[in-house]
Amino acid sequence: MPPRSRLRRWLMRVVIVLTLGYLLVFGLALWFENKLVYPGMTAEAGWEPPPSPRVEDVTFASADGTRIHGWWLRPVTEDLTRVVLLCHGNGGNLSHRGELMRELHQQLGCGVLQFDYPGYGKSSGSPSESGCYAAGDAAMQWLANDKKLPATCVIIVGESLGGGVAVELAKRHGCQSLLLIDTFTSIPAAAKSMFWFLPCQTFMSNRFDNLSKIASLKCKIAITHGTRDYIVPFKQAEELFAAAPEPKLFVRRDGKQHCQPYDAKTWADIATFLK
Repeated sequence: MPPRSRLRRWLMRVVIVLTLGYLLVFGLALWFENKLVYPGMTAEAGWEPPPSPRVEDVTFASADGTRIHGWWLRPVTEDLTRVVLLCHGNGGNLSHRGELMRELHQQLGCGVLQFDYPGYGKSSGSPSESGCYAAGDAAMQWLANDKKLPATCVIIVGESLGGGVAVELAKRHGCQSLLLIDTFTSIPAAAKSMFWFLPCQTFMSNRFDNLSKIASLKCKIAITHGTRDYIVPFKQAEELFAAAPEPKLFVRRDGKQHCQPYDAKTWADIATFLK
């Protein structure tokens, strides 16, 4: 066989192998999308004790009947003029955000309600974008019914994936203020930063499209983000902030990675703005 023909055949084989490999990776990404977006833990797989003796277990049902479990950290006083609703990130479960819950309670001086998404912690069901929103709706309803707190008294806090839930809740219900911690413009955009070779914007069913929603919100908005966040690029926080309406605050956390604890100055800046 002439050398040119052998080279052509070899190149053809390489192209076929690469194409099949890409299609395999693409198929696996489609198959495991929900596992990648929602790598949460049940309570049986991992559970931490409450961060304070003031924490109470609460349960409420979402619209489809899914049982949602939460932690209610009572305020030090009986003053319920405002409260924090914490929407946590996609890993672990609510028990792994005990320190963040305690800090919010201490720094903002109000009660904190945190809830798990379907399939997380002690909540029933399986996680999905609509299921996370429904769990958040149920949490807002619990505050309205059990604590007699309207949405105008609620500070919604979203951490990473929870930022997508928080933005949707602020859009649906309104709120006093919104705090976004290391949050993305959308799930496909965040995925694209890691899996640049896949058409994430086209094939992903989970969207959490914060960028298209944030301009319509009517509340105070604080956004914090670490400059060394390799999970959600810092530029996505800048894009969100540019699209957000006033009044708003942007806290650039130099050298910080994804969801690292706040220092005293960051807490002071946030507390001053939210008050």
